[in-house]
Amino acid sequence: MRPFEYVSPSSSAQAVSLLGTAWGNTEILAGGTDLLALMKDDVVAPKRLINIKEIKDLRGVSLSAQGLRIGALTTLGDLADDARVKKNYPALAEALIEAASPQIRNLATLGGNLCQRPRCWYFRNGHGLLAKDGSTSRVREGDNRYHAIFNTDGDALFVSASALAPALTALRATLVAEGPKGKTRKISAGVFLAAPKSETERETVLKPNEVLTSISIPISGLKSATYEVRHRHGLDWPYVTASVAFAEKNGVASDARVVLGHVAATQITAAAAMKVLDGARIDEATAARCADAAVQGAKPLSRNAYKVQLVKAAVKRAVLAAHNA
Repeated sequence: MRPFEYVSPSSSAQAVSLLGTAWGNTEILAGGTDLLALMKDDVVAPKRLINIKEIKDLRGVSLSAQGLRIGALTTLGDLADDARVKKNYPALAEALIEAASPQIRNLATLGGNLCQRPRCWYFRNGHGLLAKDGSTSRVREGDNRYHAIFNTDGDALFVSASALAPALTALRATLVAEGPKGKTRKISAGVFLAAPKSETERETVLKPNEVLTSISIPISGLKSATYEVRHRHGLDWPYVTASVAFAEKNGVASDARVVLGHVAATQITAAAAMKVLDGARIDEATAARCADAAVQGAKPLSRNAYKVQLVKAAVKRAVLAAHNA
């Protein structure tokens, strides 16, 4: 690990003031479960590490008439144990339980999960975020079994590693970021992740001098569920994830959301699948039609076409799980 400057601000405003205007020179340390590994492997080498663990305002969960507010530093373990999450947001509760091991959940933070770097083995082995050799894509020409099957015309062929982004998107969550001079901005969970176009960009819409401070989820009464397909039942990275949410009255769905994870550099909102659910009676046949519609637009790479069928299975099972809850 290379030498670096270490600072520990006591407020988000102080943290913002210590950040730079370009990515790479400074990094934010929250739970550290991903960042420290990247530094040890010399994938990233920040000159300054900003520890935000002492900022108390970034922790905790509160419930109001508007919904649930979660501090970005709240650990996945604390969130998974929260009775309000289990009761009101089953899709998020299931995603939390599936995220990593209990030991990691006790350290990893909600904000860190949303901002974590890709698990792409080309990136993790020092070949860059877009894994290009000149004009040649190592991913496109090489082993891409676990890479994107949507939005594959561009160079960002890794998949987002966030276990929670699909559920938060399905539940209409809003993220708050604080920038210079105390200015804050609200960001829809559905547009928070981004596909970088160059090595100087990141995988979210956050600016280099912004800190993610909180996440809010409205109380909508929607039924919801998350279903992951993974190689092993225990700790493993999923092949695909599906999170769904919809209102249901007399067995008929409305206001549906179907969101896919681990299939692109961002989560994918499956608009065609949502149209199938809206106004339909939820049963096996409807769930199957929704699953078929969810893969519209998929363009697998040379070695990952199997993911298309996994998406169908995940969507169908998530729809039925939400209906039967």
